[in-house]
Amino acid sequence: MQPVEHRFAAPGGELCWFEWGKAGARPTLLLLHATGFHARCWDATIKALPQDWHFIALDLRGHGRSYRPDSLSDWLATADDVAAFAQAELSKPVFAIGHSMGGYVAARTAVLAPDKISDMLLVDPVMMTLETYTAEPGNLGGNPSDHPVARRRNAWESAEQMTGHFANREPYSKWRPDVLADYCQYGLVPAQGGEGLELGCPPVLEASAYMGSWRNNPYGWLGDIACPTTVLRARNAERQGAMDFSISPTAPDLATHIAGATDIHWNEVSHFIPMEEPDRLAALIQTLVNPGN
Repeated sequence: MQPVEHRFAAPGGELCWFEWGKAGARPTLLLLHATGFHARCWDATIKALPQDWHFIALDLRGHGRSYRPDSLSDWLATADDVAAFAQAELSKPVFAIGHSMGGYVAARTAVLAPDKISDMLLVDPVMMTLETYTAEPGNLGGNPSDHPVARRRNAWESAEQMTGHFANREPYSKWRPDVLADYCQYGLVPAQGGEGLELGCPPVLEASAYMGSWRNNPYGWLGDIACPTTVLRARNAERQGAMDFSISPTAPDLATHIAGATDIHWNEVSHFIPMEEPDRLAALIQTLVNPGN
């Protein structure tokens, strides 16, 4: 099943979104990706789910084929885009699934558009401990161009070149090969400055999102989430810096801050759950969507 590409005029700019299946099919899943990724990183998970379901995946602002703002530091603004999309394009409540920053955005969308989100699965969302936000770490300020992520390679001849470059490098070497191929194939766009290809989420823009994560404290509104919610967390250990995603960045007690939420812990996987274990994730989704089966 191949997706259909659509466009949506969000308040900030035009979003690209993809649709598998027909509206009205049962159920509809809304999938939101992580920082630096894009909608088509969900392809492997979708392929492992029933093909008569209806799937919608967005390129969030600054990613993939969506518009590029000046900065991605304001995660609430990213959620505003998704909430506007939900109000305009969703005719009925959907099951929302968000990975990493996409989990944060899904949760915020459930607060902004509660009539559009029936259930949620937050896949290792970047919602850190309350102390992380209140400690005001030194990397709240500064220029995103100085962040290590801003130094990522951004000029490519082809998706195949990019895939070969990352295939033996961590964390990509631990991803399922088809997910890595999707990440590269759909994560490149024609270079704005001339020939060749570049990342749909430019490195400096991606860096601004990482730097903004500490500014976006969710604890003032997590208690407003009303829909059934599952929090799926990855491996626990002491992280070796803010960019160590071999370990979960999610607060171990996050589910306790959301009324009635369920906590699931997969301690043998890294933060990149949809990239490493798309079939296992799809099986969990099926269980949550059809709990009696």
